Amino acid sequence: MKIPANGFTHAGKFHADDVFATALLQILRPDIKITRGFTVPDDFDGIVYDIGFGMFDHHQEPREDRANGVPYAAFGLLWRVLGPGLVGERQARLIDENFIQPLDLNDNTGEQNSLCDAIGFFNPVWDSKEDQDSCFFKAVAVAKQILENQIDSANAVNRADEKVQQAYRNSRDGIVVLPCYLPWKNGLYKTDALFVVYPSQRGGWSAQCVTDHKTKKSKLPFPQSWAGSRRRSSSRRAASRASASATPAVFSSPPRTRRPPLPPVVRY
Repeated sequence: MKIPANGFTHAGKFHADDVFATALLQILRPDIKITRGFTVPDDFDGIVYDIGFGMFDHHQEPREDRANGVPYAAFGLLWRVLGPGLVGERQARLIDENFIQPLDLNDNTGEQNSLCDAIGFFNPVWDSKEDQDSCFFKAVAVAKQILENQIDSANAVNRADEKVQQAYRNSRDGIVVLPCYLPWKNGLYKTDALFVVYPSQRGGWSAQCVTDHKTKKSKLPFPQSWAGSRRRSSSRRAASRASASATPAVFSSPPRTRRPPLPPVVRY
């Protein structure tokens, strides 16, 4: 979809929905001119959203819901069309599920959402002399930065997929060793991998359990006895070199360990 030079959305009090929808359009077309008003001019030439009863306005019947029952708002309707072109189909779906749906739900039902509250605080208070449109675009600037970070993060996952897949092809016994930390969950989705091992930023190695894509639980959790433990040798100096810590899903090996902690994982 080609983004036109002009956009129109509603005036008055703004919400996360119209703010993030505007931010999305600005990301795709930085020079777009957004006008706010209570009535769409008959001769308006551009994209209209969150007002006007068009394809990007959710204030009309019948309202459109997702398959899981979460109703669309303007941001979700725009993202459904524009998101896949920015991050690909899978990442667009994940961003919708994890980030956009809670915002759409808040706009449609009033369900509490901290990000929506934060955006709402950009509205001028009742006795303020601030220009409402100026406040709106201040909120849009913040939303744009948040959304750009979301998009950058999703595309970083896409770039990591090939490296993760290569590590998976070289894996054995369900243990995938990465050359560095990589966003690996997307690349190992629905594989038989059990553990992921990679160099820790603090030195040594970190190991994580791979979750089952259906149950969302670790396929093979680390022993509960490792959780929160720090194993130390008798020497204080050796202790600082050989400490290890763990949770049921993450294990960190000593900072000076040069090889990944495969033996403990294999023995378990």
